[in-house]
Amino acid sequence: MSDIVLNGKLIAFEGIDTSGKTTQARRLVTRLRESGYSVVSTVEPGGTVIGEAARAIVLSKPGEHSALLPFSELLLFMISRAQNTYEVIRPALQAGMTVVVSRYRMSSEAYQGYGRGIDLEFIQSLNEHATDGLRPDVTFLIDISAETAVQRKTTEHDRIEIEAVDFHRRVRQGFLELVAADPHAVVIDGDRTPDEIAKDVARHLQL
Repeated sequence: MSDIVLNGKLIAFEGIDTSGKTTQARRLVTRLRESGYSVVSTVEPGGTVIGEAARAIVLSKPGEHSALLPFSELLLFMISRAQNTYEVIRPALQAGMTVVVSRYRMSSEAYQGYGRGIDLEFIQSLNEHATDGLRPDVTFLIDISAETAVQRKTTEHDRIEIEAVDFHRRVRQGFLELVAADPHAVVIDGDRTPDEIAKDVARHLQL
């Protein structure tokens, strides 16, 4: 059992596409349950009926919803985040459960802020309203280069994944700067095997 009390805590995984954050979130959920924790796992965008509807638009296939503006994209993420926070995350935390989420507040700041060029303070303000001030207790940034991310893409891409490598470089740089300013965030080297990364995550949580 961990020496860190993880009951009622929110753990977020962040990173650019194909970094392995969702895989690591799933692995941590399994490890926590094996350690005796009651765990809720969720994802953004998504996690609720309304969130999944937003996800279908923002992560649609290239060519679909091509008229979607960066501002509209941001608002769809915020809609998903608000619903996920109030319907799934907060009730679980209040019940003393551990919540693991793949993407949360930091993703919008990195993608729509650093990537799309929307004012960062404006995004942070929207995040505050969408989450009612809720922040992760621990954020793991699974860090890989934009070039590695592009090389890893072997399946059908969504409308964000097909962005030019420069876009993903800006997003990655954004993540690194955001983590550097967050005392509850940890950078994990994602250019390793999933087992090595999972062990690193567990070590930080004293699992």
